[in-house]
Amino acid sequence: MFCEIVAEKIAAHVVFADDVALAFLDRTPLFHGHVLVVPRAHVVTLPELAPELVGPFFERVQAIARALPQALGAQGTFVAMNNVVSQSVAHLHVHVVPRTKGDGLKGFFWPRTKYTGDEQMHATAEKIRPHVALPSRPVDAPNDG
Repeated sequence: MFCEIVAEKIAAHVVFADDVALAFLDRTPLFHGHVLVVPRAHVVTLPELAPELVGPFFERVQAIARALPQALGAQGTFVAMNNVVSQSVAHLHVHVVPRTKGDGLKGFFWPRTKYTGDEQMHATAEKIRPHVALPSRPVDAPNDG
């Protein structure tokens, strides 16, 4: 399913997209604004992700984690990934969930919330999108020895 979202064969509420990753709203979120970040390259688990993509991929995860509190007024985020066990879709994905103290998320028994419909999902994605920014990389200084 995620490969079809990456290929734009299935619609999703995208909050970020580039050549490394795609980030979109989870259709069955823990809380509104729950984002899934997937690599464009199809791999099932983190150990399968090419080493040169690990850093860039997690920069995108970090950018989403930075954006959610700003965009949604959350106090923080919960970031999680399953590898095979409890992995509902066989495509690497990282959950970035907005958190607020007292939100009811405890242990591993988590409530799920629902969007009232596509319009609410669209509005939530619109709130997040402008807050996602990748850090600029410093230009490496020449090595003089």
